[in-house]
Amino acid sequence: MIIKVKNLNLTIKKQKILENVSLSCEEGRIYGLVGRNGSGKTMLMKCICGFIRPDEGEIDVLGKRIGKDCDFAPDTGIIIETPGFIGHYSGFKNLKLLAAIKKKIDDDRIREIMEFVGLDPKVKKSVRKYSLGMRQRLGLAQAIMEDPKVLILDEPMNGLDKEGVEDMRKYLLKLREEGKTILIASHSSEDIAVLCDKTYEMEKGVISELSA
Repeated sequence: MIIKVKNLNLTIKKQKILENVSLSCEEGRIYGLVGRNGSGKTMLMKCICGFIRPDEGEIDVLGKRIGKDCDFAPDTGIIIETPGFIGHYSGFKNLKLLAAIKKKIDDDRIREIMEFVGLDPKVKKSVRKYSLGMRQRLGLAQAIMEDPKVLILDEPMNGLDKEGVEDMRKYLLKLREEGKTILIASHSSEDIAVLCDKTYEMEKGVISELSA
């Protein structure tokens, strides 16, 4: 299993956010998380990434125990909530700055991945002038540009028009073909039906597997 979550519990300000949550994700498959706002989807994703520590339970990503073997999920690309970028820089410059942290990729790879998600790397427009849909595309670009094995994507279709949604689905299915393991939260039943090999539903912090 690429992701293993076992008996996760999280309480914040005396409110139960996650209750005995367990799930597992195999290599090369897309998993869906569905549920209303406040059901616990985003908090679960933050726990898997290592951004929030649960009160109880175990999280393993790529064989590493989060909070023990490593602080954050290894080899994982992430979109959680609205992607944040430096507004007065171009999309390319933003990605170049992020790439400088690990120094794993060069400018050609950044250009390649921007084109893959439907953005022109030569455009000098500042990110503050991007539409929400363009920001989502740039968010996907930053998540996948270093070729991670795992993707954690919270509502990646937000702000996309019909064409953008179709493009995003195409990108995610291509990434699955490449062997990526993808966990995606979406409000859209159509997104889930088109993309996901297995779906989990969350309600009031409790998770259940939906039958195909």
